[in-house]
Amino acid sequence: MERNAFFDNAKVILIFLVVFGHMIQPFTGDSPYVHTLYMWVYTFHMPAFILLAGYFAKGSGSFSYIVQLMKKLLLPYLIFQLLYTGYYYVIDKSGWQTDLFSPHWALWFLFSLFCWHMLLYWFKKLPPFLSVSIAIFLGLVVGYFSEIGHMFSLSRTFVFFPFFLVGYLLTEKQVMLVKQKAVQAVSLVVMVGIAVAIYYLPDFNSGWLLASKSYGDLGLVEYGGLARLLVYVSAAFMVISVLSWVPVQHFTWTILGTRTLYVYLLHGFFIQYFRQAELFKVDGVFDFLGLAALSMLLVLLLSSRPILGLWQPLVEGKASIMKKMYHKTVQEK
Repeated sequence: MERNAFFDNAKVILIFLVVFGHMIQPFTGDSPYVHTLYMWVYTFHMPAFILLAGYFAKGSGSFSYIVQLMKKLLLPYLIFQLLYTGYYYVIDKSGWQTDLFSPHWALWFLFSLFCWHMLLYWFKKLPPFLSVSIAIFLGLVVGYFSEIGHMFSLSRTFVFFPFFLVGYLLTEKQVMLVKQKAVQAVSLVVMVGIAVAIYYLPDFNSGWLLASKSYGDLGLVEYGGLARLLVYVSAAFMVISVLSWVPVQHFTWTILGTRTLYVYLLHGFFIQYFRQAELFKVDGVFDFLGLAALSMLLVLLLSSRPILGLWQPLVEGKASIMKKMYHKTVQEK
């Protein structure tokens, strides 16, 4: 069957927002507008990405499936954890001495993604409503335990799992319901309303959206569960709202949606250098637009065929792209 362009278009848009969000993060304290946009993006971009990852999950619990997942997710995690450790040391970034199971920066996603696939083995056996309810309950409860945090990406694994599970349970027909005109109309109110709320609540801790800290660390021990529930609801509405505007047509850039893992793993080498060297600043709208353009260039560069060929052995454990390029070169001669 032909792959639905909607999903790849969504992944391209979301990976751009991941890169752009990381690009503007250092400047969130300088401008309420940059802060608002940053927080607005973080209300939905990872939940949406995780939901799509769940949608494409097979959910098989066979031994061969687990082995393939380990090769696909855990091996790249270990490789890039070591690479980032060395890179952070070279650029003199603090925190390079972290242990192997405290994920560097964005690498938590690989570790959590493996865990989500494993959790499916049990959750898919339950009725959908019950399984999602239990997943949400676990996501709310873990915040009360300060021991569950960044190590092994445990906090994010439990907090974001409901989105992965919902994505797994959804059918293509159900997902495409977001394209209805009524949903799009309501989505405008939701997106603007969330943006306004963020702007007028500047003290809202980004940790609620990053999901890596306990309620105690976020300063809301007693009502932390209620606050996270509100974050869940807001994220759900934002995910639906943003996806409703994703185009369904196939474009020349649609294929980049199949290469987002490379962008996700590699863009940190650029972002962390930019931050450490303090290369950029945001003094006006043109600086802001420049960072957006640079983010798009990074997405295009890191999803280009030469970059894929160069990094495929480390990301996927094979060199099929490099072999094809070699054979093509030989044939042309």
